Amino acid sequence: MSDADHIEHARGAGLSSTISELEDRLLGGPRTLTLTAMAARAGTSVEQARLFWHTLGLPTGEAGAVAYTESDAQALRQLHEVAGRYEVSPRTAVSLVRAIGHTTDRLVLWQVEALVEQLAERHGLDDVSARLALLDRLGDIVPVLEDQLIHAWRRQLAAIAGRFAAEFGSARAEGPGEDELPLARAVGFADVVSFTRRTAELGPHELAEFVQQFEARARDVVTAAGGRVVKTIGDAVLFVADDAVAGARVAVGLAHAFRGTESPVRVGMVWGRVLSRFGDVFGPSVNLAARLTDEAQPGTVLLDEATAVLLAASPRYTRTVLEEREVPGLGVLRPVLLDEA
Repeated sequence: MSDADHIEHARGAGLSSTISELEDRLLGGPRTLTLTAMAARAGTSVEQARLFWHTLGLPTGEAGAVAYTESDAQALRQLHEVAGRYEVSPRTAVSLVRAIGHTTDRLVLWQVEALVEQLAERHGLDDVSARLALLDRLGDIVPVLEDQLIHAWRRQLAAIAGRFAAEFGSARAEGPGEDELPLARAVGFADVVSFTRRTAELGPHELAEFVQQFEARARDVVTAAGGRVVKTIGDAVLFVADDAVAGARVAVGLAHAFRGTESPVRVGMVWGRVLSRFGDVFGPSVNLAARLTDEAQPGTVLLDEATAVLLAASPRYTRTVLEEREVPGLGVLRPVLLDEA
């Protein structure tokens, strides 16, 4: 079927059959089970089945609605059996499922919007027509997206296992104290200067393009410098690195990458201990990095004094101690300006 045929098919009476075929393919078969029947198939309670579904980020609807498939029951049964076999606590099971639901929800939305944009640009379609056209061709795209997801997940899991082995394999005696957060990391923010003003007059397409270009460029810089992006928040990126030098490389790289552009960034970076949960990082050093970012000038990087001391042996960077200033919530700070020598 040609591209034009896909568009016409999506506009016409074929839409209902397209959705039915797509659901059968994605869900492993037709919806034949109620919530009660799914729970029975999985060997668990209705309350646990409802919790599982809500934790995935999906609505359960009416109790008697035939809304679930045999594949849904199999997924719930598998989780229930594994949790019992390995004594996984209910709290941990919920956290694991929530991670899947949160991540896949954002992933699917991102991928669909990218495909809608491509169809709109290629065929000169309005937004609604592009979305209808995508529905008609999703079935052809699903296998590739699914294979890429599994491959990426395996690679990411292998990468984090490797980091654990390198960091903790031979250093059990050097772990954190009883009252310390577990992970020593460089953590920093890069924030687009005057984001609201710069984007106030942009249309939807231009705004999406701006945000996409910023995020893609920031991720490229962070990854190339040896860091990892924790999350992006529209006009800002939160990153971590495993040592202070790598953190400095990321921070300065971000400041330089956007310097002289229409969207310069200011960067704050701190070395300290953090807690990693829910795909995010927490702790005093994260808060300090955010405040230092607010204090930085466009195109510059600010550190705290303790982090600057850790970089003293590196000839690659210059460190300039600035005047003390009062920072709301943190008291008096003496920021240090970091740049390449």
